[in-house]
Amino acid sequence: MNAPDASAGADHPCGDIDWTPLRAAFPAWATPDSGLFALLDARFAATAHGDMGRWQGALAALPPLPVEHVRFGATVTVSGPASVAARAALEAALGVLHPWRKGPYALFGVHIDTEWRSDWKWLRVATHLGPLTGQRILDVGSGNGYFGWRMLEAGAELVVGVDPTLLFCMQHRAVNCYIGSAHNWVLPLAFEEFPVTPFDTVFSMGVVYHRRDPLAHVLRLAHCVRPGGTLVLESLVVTEGPDLQDLPRYARMRNVHMVPGVATLVRWLEAAGLTDVRIADVTRTTPEEQRTTSWMRFESLADALDQADPRFTIEGHPAPVRAIVLGRKPV
Repeated sequence: MNAPDASAGADHPCGDIDWTPLRAAFPAWATPDSGLFALLDARFAATAHGDMGRWQGALAALPPLPVEHVRFGATVTVSGPASVAARAALEAALGVLHPWRKGPYALFGVHIDTEWRSDWKWLRVATHLGPLTGQRILDVGSGNGYFGWRMLEAGAELVVGVDPTLLFCMQHRAVNCYIGSAHNWVLPLAFEEFPVTPFDTVFSMGVVYHRRDPLAHVLRLAHCVRPGGTLVLESLVVTEGPDLQDLPRYARMRNVHMVPGVATLVRWLEAAGLTDVRIADVTRTTPEEQRTTSWMRFESLADALDQADPRFTIEGHPAPVRAIVLGRKPV
């Protein structure tokens, strides 16, 4: 995509959220009984999080810059003229929203080198999807919306991301302050709070192993796929031996409840009633793909691997491997 929906122009780029396009796209969400938009407004309220004032200050500090070009490629890029002072102010404001996990981005010459090279994962996924022309897409666990921009690049009409981490939603707002798109949303919701709604394609990438009941997560995902649509499930996996369960920690993470085998992912999609289930990709995660950067200064993958034998985590489990499995909902 080579042009934004709206230029930032001379006015401040980041105003209040206008839910009108989303209300129009999903009228059922706007009924008095839904309460969804009241919940969204509450999540973005000044009292919603202890850091909200700081994050809102970062959005307010974004300098007004004229947008000349937007490109939704491997690096999501917004470009236009910016003075040295304006670029420094932009970098400082975006830095307040640390840590940046998914990307990369480049805004007016400020390169946001995120923890994940998410462009690598998208390439592995997109190879098996084909065009997304005209599709409505749900991205569960969307993070800051990076994949949503790539889905628009692939032709999607509308992307709705849901992620309960409010910081990631604020990062999306910062980027979209300049892009001005009403086609890629990131909503501060847990998936369980999101109304079951049919989409052409549903993505859940990097979520299922965090669920206490992973099969229930897959079943709910399948309910959100329209007949004839596709579910894309991406997860940490083990490639040998049984599923890993009841883990106090995995690669330093406390909230990994299960690392399934690839065959288990397939069984979950089949149990959800999906057909044509196929394994699209199995790839070992490397410290080149997930790493500490100046935009994510905490520990990352290299710190979670056994220094003597990086085939294992520091807890002695197999090192991270990720798989992508696709299934189709019967018509």
